[in-house]
Amino acid sequence: MDDEFSKRDALAGISLGAGSGRTYALDVFDVAPAEKYPSGLPLQMRGGVPLLPPLSPARRLNLVAKRGLDLVLCVLALVALAPLLLGVAALIKLTSPGPVLFVQYRPGYGGVRFPLLKFRTMHADRGDMSGVAQTQANDPRVTRIGAFLRRTSIDELPQLLNVLAGHMSLVGPRPHPANMRAAGKLYQDLVPYYDLRLVMRPGLSGWAQANGYRGPTIDARSARARIEHDMAYIQNFSLALDLRIILITLRKEFLGGTGF
Repeated sequence: MDDEFSKRDALAGISLGAGSGRTYALDVFDVAPAEKYPSGLPLQMRGGVPLLPPLSPARRLNLVAKRGLDLVLCVLALVALAPLLLGVAALIKLTSPGPVLFVQYRPGYGGVRFPLLKFRTMHADRGDMSGVAQTQANDPRVTRIGAFLRRTSIDELPQLLNVLAGHMSLVGPRPHPANMRAAGKLYQDLVPYYDLRLVMRPGLSGWAQANGYRGPTIDARSARARIEHDMAYIQNFSLALDLRIILITLRKEFLGGTGF
């Protein structure tokens, strides 16, 4: 865990926004900030930039407990879901040529890239390894079984292995592809503080996804709101909030099916 905290501290000098040359300090709660409320969570801002919370002893302890909770729930989920995971893998292999898993390197904690895992949902010869070409409704690249997997978010379940390996957490800002675009421009150009979300491990789900901010980032307002939700989560992180997000995700995504 000491390595994790040292990586976080190193983000104090992170440069935000392409070519902006601006940096923001981490522990800046010594000012009176303005507040926003993304889906009810307070978000403290200074000069249009979200403030990052100080790494207090209590927060350090909560982060250690968060990792413990991730490991326990992840192992239980992998054991319980093993028949489903094996069945899905067989269906993918039987219905279209290509690998069972889709692997894409994405920026994670501290900006370090890691191999994010998903069940393959597209025809192997039509996928976009860069992640720049976002999936749309009725996307012809998606296989028939892939459409079901995406609608139910079952395609995301291999990321439980990422959680087990320490690349991800069950809850946190979702890991976006490198050079992800929003409203026709680089996300960092649309939201200059975009990279501040890398101060925590990316999550299998997050506050943004729990409140419906997922899928294509075509609309600028929605794209900004997604990052505001991520930053509100980082500021207000607690184990109780993590459990709340997990329950919402299970109800909305795996049971309700809102993906495509």
